[in-house]
Amino acid sequence: MAAQRRSLMQSHQSWTDDLPLCQMCGVGTAPNCVYSPDGKGNQSHPNEDGHLRFRGEDGCFLYGVFNGYDGSRVASFASQCLTAELLLGQLTSSHTDSDIRRILTQAFDVVEKSYFETIDDALAEKAHLSNYVLPHNENVSFHQLSPQSQKVQERLKELGQEVSGGATAVVALILNNKLYIANVGTNRALLCKSSSDGQNQVLQIGRPHSTDNEDEPQRLVALGVDSARVRQAGQIAGQSSTRRLGDYRVKFNYNEIDLLSAAKTRPVIAEPEIHGSQSLDGVTGFLLLMSEGLINALESAHGPEQANQEIVAMVAAELAQQTSLEVVAQSVVERVKRLHHDVYVSGRQRATYCSRHEDMTLLIRTLNMPLADGALTPTQGGRIYPVSVPYSNSQSTSKTSVTLSLVMPSQSTLTNGTNTASTLEEGTPTPGSQSPTATLQSTNTQTQSSSSSSGDGSLFRQRGSQAAQPDETGRVPPYVDFSQFYRLWGSDHSDGQSTQGGLGPQ
Repeated sequence: MAAQRRSLMQSHQSWTDDLPLCQMCGVGTAPNCVYSPDGKGNQSHPNEDGHLRFRGEDGCFLYGVFNGYDGSRVASFASQCLTAELLLGQLTSSHTDSDIRRILTQAFDVVEKSYFETIDDALAEKAHLSNYVLPHNENVSFHQLSPQSQKVQERLKELGQEVSGGATAVVALILNNKLYIANVGTNRALLCKSSSDGQNQVLQIGRPHSTDNEDEPQRLVALGVDSARVRQAGQIAGQSSTRRLGDYRVKFNYNEIDLLSAAKTRPVIAEPEIHGSQSLDGVTGFLLLMSEGLINALESAHGPEQANQEIVAMVAAELAQQTSLEVVAQSVVERVKRLHHDVYVSGRQRATYCSRHEDMTLLIRTLNMPLADGALTPTQGGRIYPVSVPYSNSQSTSKTSVTLSLVMPSQSTLTNGTNTASTLEEGTPTPGSQSPTATLQSTNTQTQSSSSSSGDGSLFRQRGSQAAQPDETGRVPPYVDFSQFYRLWGSDHSDGQSTQGGLGPQ
C-alpha cells in the first residue's frame, strides 16, 4: 500500500479525478514574494499551498485550504488523501453530528499515517547511508571528499528534502445543510451572514493553533513542555503552528529539539479541532477559507484589529461586481497583495513588517447568494454596489477604513449595507436613513466604532425613494451639493473678475 501511494505521488496523478468540482466555489492564489529595496518582488520558492473543492453524493460538499512549508508534498498529499477518506462513501445524510466529528477526526489520522508510509523507504535509505558518513570535520570541504563520499552526501541531501516539510489545514464540510469546520494549525475560516437589512455579520470559526491560543500552551504544559519558553520563541522548529500534518522530524525526533526535549509524548500533533454543526438553513452569505499567508499579509499591512472585517468587505464588494467566483477570489487576493506591497514601498510605520509575504490562498463558497448580473444597471434589482473608501495613508496609525456598500432596494429608500463582525449574537443594524457609514463590531473586543466616507455626512442631501430613480435621460439626479465649493473657489480665483461662465453648473 505504501508503495502504491508513493508511486501515485511520483506520477502526479489524483485519487479524486472522477469527483465533480463544486461550482458554488471560487479559489484565488498568489505565490510568495520577497521585496528588494526598490520595491520589486521575487518569488523565493515554488507555491506550497494546496486546496480542494468537491461535491460528493447525498448533498455533501468538501472544501479545504492547505498551507505547506518546506515543499508542497504534504499539502498535495493531504488534499488528495483527505478527499478519498471522506467522499468515497464514508459520509451519508443518516450520520449524526457525533458520527461526522468522529469520521473527520479519523480521516486526519489516516492522512498523517498514510503520508509517513509514503516516506518509509526514503527514511530507511537515509538511515542506512548515514552509517557511511564519516564524523564531520570542519577543516575538510565537500570538494576534498572522495567521489563516493560526495555521492553519499548529495544523496543524503536529496533524501532530507524528500522527507522534510509539513502542512496546516482548514477543512469545511457541508452535509445535511450543516457546516462543520476541522482545523489543524494557523489557517482561518470565516462565515459571513447577510441579514435582511443589508448587514454582514462575520463569525471567525475556531482559533489558530499557535502560542497565542491559550489552550495550546496549556496542552503543552500537560506534556511537560515549558510553555513560557515556547511563547518566548514564538515558533516550534521554524513554524508558528503547534498542530500540523507531516513534519516527521518534529513528530518523531522531538526529543532532539531543545524546546520539546522534556515532552513525555509527541507535543506537535495532527488532531483537528472540530467545530459544528452550524445550520445553514435560511443563511445568505459566504464562507471563506484562508491560508496563513493571506492572513499574515493583510495583518502585516494594516494590523490585526480589523483583518476579518477588511477581507469580508473586499469579498462583498467583488461579489457585487463580478459574474465569476474565480474572478472574485483572485481579485481579492490580488488586492491584498497590492495593499501589502504599497505599505512596504510607502515607508510608513508598518513597512518593516511587509518586506515579504508567503503563498496566499483564498477559497470562497457562496451560500444562497447570487452573483452580480452584468445586464442590470445600479438602479435595478436590489443589488449591492461597492463604494470604495481609500485606505489611510497616515503614518501615525495602522488602522484602515473598510469598503462600504450601498444597497439599492427596488422599492425603498437609498440605504446603507454595513459590514458587521460579531460572535453568535446579532449586531445592531445601522438605520437606513443615515448617510453611508460602516458599523463594525470586533470579534475579539466586541466594541463598536464607525467610519464615514463623508465626514459628518453634511454633503449628502436627504432624498426620497423617487430621487433614486433615473430621469428621462436615464441618469440618476446628483445628491452631493457642490454649491459652496463653487462659490468659495470662485471667490478665491476671480481676481476681481466675474465668475459667471466659469466653474460650476450653468
